Amino acid sequence: MKKFFWSFFEIIETVTIAVVAVFLVRTFIAQPFLVSGASMEPTFYNGNYLLIDEVAYRFREPVRGEVVVFRYPGDLRSYYIKRIIGLPEERVVVDQGQVIIWDGSEKIVINEPYVADKTTGYAEVRLDKNQYFVMGDNRNFSFDSRNWGPVSRTNFIGLVRLRLWPISEAQAFTAPSYR
Repeated sequence: MKKFFWSFFEIIETVTIAVVAVFLVRTFIAQPFLVSGASMEPTFYNGNYLLIDEVAYRFREPVRGEVVVFRYPGDLRSYYIKRIIGLPEERVVVDQGQVIIWDGSEKIVINEPYVADKTTGYAEVRLDKNQYFVMGDNRNFSFDSRNWGPVSRTNFIGLVRLRLWPISEAQAFTAPSYR
C-alpha cells in the first residue's frame, strides 16, 4: 500500500511540474497563435499555426519589417497580426501604391516584395514615442493602422518566429532588409 501512495505521489508531482512548466513558457516565453483571416496573405494564410516569441522585445526594440501579434487598440481582447512599417517618431505616408517613411529629413521608400498588390488609398501619420504603424501584407484587404491609427508598444504580445502548420510550409521568419 505504501508503494502505491509513493507511485501516486510521483505521478502527481510530475503532472504538477509539467503544468507549471507549460504555464511559465506560455506566459513569459512563447505562445502559439492561429491566423484567422486573409490580411497577411501571401505570407500567412488562414489556419496557419505560428509560434510567437514573447521575450525578444523585453531586450530590444521592434524592427521595421517584423511581423508582430498585438492587442487590437479598439478592443484589447482581440489579437491581430501585422507587419511593422513605421517606427516611433517617424512620419509614414502611403500614396500612389508606395509606402514612404520620413525619419527626420531622410526619405525611405519601402520596397516590399512580400506584398502581392499595390497599396491603394492615401494615409499619412506622424508617430509618437512608443507608437508603431502596422499593415497587413494583403494591403487591399487589411484592416490596419491606415484605418485605426498607430499601435502602442504596450499592446505588442510578441514577434512571429516560426510557422509550425501546415508542416509542408514550416519555416522561421526574420525581418526583411529595406536598404
